[in-house]
Amino acid sequence: MRYMATYDLMETIRNTNQWLGATALAMGAYPAFSMIPNPAFAWMQAWGEVTERTFQRMIVKPDWNIPAVPSSDGQDHVVSTEIVIERNFGDLLHFVVPGRDVPKRKVLLVAPMSGHYSTLLRSTVISLLPDADLYITDWHNARDIPVSAGKFDIEDYTLYLVDFMRALGPDTHVIAVCQPAPLTLAATAYLAEEDPKAQPRSLTLIGGPIDPNATPTDVTDFGHRVTMGQLEELMIQRVGFKYPGVGRMVYPGLLQLSSFISMNAETHAKAFGDQIGRVARGEAADHDKHNRFYDEYLAVMDMTAEFYLSTVERIFKNGEIASNSFTVGGKLVDIGKITTVAVKTVEGSKDDISAPGQCIAALDLCTGLPDSKKASHVESGAGHYGIFAGKSWRRNIRPLVLEFIDANSSKPAGKQRKPANKNAAA
Repeated sequence: MRYMATYDLMETIRNTNQWLGATALAMGAYPAFSMIPNPAFAWMQAWGEVTERTFQRMIVKPDWNIPAVPSSDGQDHVVSTEIVIERNFGDLLHFVVPGRDVPKRKVLLVAPMSGHYSTLLRSTVISLLPDADLYITDWHNARDIPVSAGKFDIEDYTLYLVDFMRALGPDTHVIAVCQPAPLTLAATAYLAEEDPKAQPRSLTLIGGPIDPNATPTDVTDFGHRVTMGQLEELMIQRVGFKYPGVGRMVYPGLLQLSSFISMNAETHAKAFGDQIGRVARGEAADHDKHNRFYDEYLAVMDMTAEFYLSTVERIFKNGEIASNSFTVGGKLVDIGKITTVAVKTVEGSKDDISAPGQCIAALDLCTGLPDSKKASHVESGAGHYGIFAGKSWRRNIRPLVLEFIDANSSKPAGKQRKPANKNAAA
């Protein structure tokens, strides 16, 4: 119960700060205070507005809000979502664009389960939708999943991906962003041995820790510095009585958020201070740059304890993917069994979370894959976020990924197959 008490304590602190912000906003808005020529009341109101919004966003799952997609028929087509496969811990979601011709590229976007919702990839989705029939993994908040649903660790995650790939069929192109890259590679290898006909045509791994020790970062150093016992004692709590998952052991989203913010505390403090000033001066808007970013950044979700702990122990500490010793259900998943799926890695030269060298290690593990089906790209000057959602993604990486997909799509019989990509790894 002590873990449940700390979970409820964090939620109480969040709730209290939201209430304080709402109170300051309401008090500062009283007409009577307008008669007093003191800017303190305007600043109090501005502080309240920013504070209430900040702490309220922490428990809200953002909407997709995908804009209409222009098509070759000259019309803009609205986008809706439908669940293709519904599971306890995550769904396979399809972005449906009624009225347009279905694009030939069928893409599965594997979203990370690392503290944020799949909507973190909203801009990635928007950029791919005009050119692809797009699917995405939509992971659920562990606090909302009853204990009766059972466990969910990295082996279960891998099997979810296997089922999603099977459902979409062999003409699928998979793009895995950040955290799921190692497990997506493992899921592909699992299919290569168990159900070869269900393998995707290509696999693009973006900024993922295939071999975390290839280029150490603060993230990998932390994983080695802290013992599993310390992690379980300090990071794991039980969901409180407020949510359907009461009693489930989780790594709380609020605790994850505090870690995210502490990594760049000065930057975040300045951003919120500047936003309070803009609100006080009447320069802010509901959907301005600050709010668009932080509405998504602050929306965090709990991870199951077993998923978090098994990720740290098996991916980072033991390096099971990097050493090709990962097992599912006691059976070895041999990445060398991948022989037909073209694999491309994408890294950012300034990525301080999954540094260059960690993701490209996947190509060396694919010992059964010819070099013509291997490709890599390092984006100069790009950080972690930029390689899948920023300017670097939009201008450089996205065109390369689409080119890679086209080069490895099905071809009519009799035509010569192009190499996987012009920048194929040697």
